[in-house]
Amino acid sequence: MHDSFYQSVLDQPHPSRARAIIKAHPGVRQLMVRNPYTALLALSTVVLQTSIAFLMGKLGFDYWWLSLLVAYGVGAFVNHANYVIIHDATHNLILRSKSWNKMIGILADFPNLTPGAMAFRVFHLKHHSHQGDYEYDADLANHWEAQLVGNKWYRKALWLMLFPFFQLTRPPRLKAITMWDRWFFVNFACVAVYDAAIVYFCGWAGLLYLAFSFFFSIGLHPVGARWIQEHYTYEFDQETTSYYGPINRVALNMGYHNEHHDLPSIPWNNLPKLRAMAPEFYDTLKYHSSWSRLLFQFIFDKRYTLFSRIERMKQGEEIGSPGPGGIVDSISGVDLSARPINF
Repeated sequence: MHDSFYQSVLDQPHPSRARAIIKAHPGVRQLMVRNPYTALLALSTVVLQTSIAFLMGKLGFDYWWLSLLVAYGVGAFVNHANYVIIHDATHNLILRSKSWNKMIGILADFPNLTPGAMAFRVFHLKHHSHQGDYEYDADLANHWEAQLVGNKWYRKALWLMLFPFFQLTRPPRLKAITMWDRWFFVNFACVAVYDAAIVYFCGWAGLLYLAFSFFFSIGLHPVGARWIQEHYTYEFDQETTSYYGPINRVALNMGYHNEHHDLPSIPWNNLPKLRAMAPEFYDTLKYHSSWSRLLFQFIFDKRYTLFSRIERMKQGEEIGSPGPGGIVDSISGVDLSARPINF
């Protein structure tokens, strides 16, 4: 098992590819718009999840098994769509005002039961600007976290199930971020009031349904493979990978991850249009076609660990020789002409 991230001295590939795409296809600028209908979608998902929680509350704990099934078949997809809405709100792709985008992100955060939208806003933007930098990118696992999980299937499965709790341990190591601002406390207060209202009007059985939905939406479920699809790999010629499969229809195109990193000012509904307008840049890249298959591969394939990521080395740091840690050197670089992933 690898005991460190794979290291690269190269810059991340997205800014240069974005410049090339805009030069070759100036029309992509027309895709860089806001989508106010996402706000209505946020309201709809919250109403839907709250309504199901109310029904489950009326049925009571005796129907916990039905709550589990509905959460897996419906709630996980709805909550995952909420994450995408929070994501677009983070990039201010819904309304013109930053404050309104933050409020929509907080609204979409309600069914998740935990106040994560404003914290995500802080570290996700750093993820874009410092992809692969351990001191700035919270998307990289902690060293102790990766060593703890290792390549044992049951530890990787447990890590996926508890993914949000592990994420809470990462921001303290990051530089130049402020987590505890007034919007964080607004997020915390709003979600706390929503949770209390769920218990009051829907009972603890209703809260249990939302808890099931929350854990499925980020863990042992096809949509949970999204966290692996985006940047995890054991073929280190490409550090960001897209997913082109049917779940994108209910995941608000979150699988179009290379496209998003290249031009993050394009909202979720226009990402397939970007790929269609610039096929020569994307048709040659590796991609995933099944989140379900990737979920099982990540868990049971020992080549996958939390160290299966590219770490960006800083100027002045000394590159080691290829070995267990795996090195992407300045000659081989990041090859943008790869193949579809076949298992």
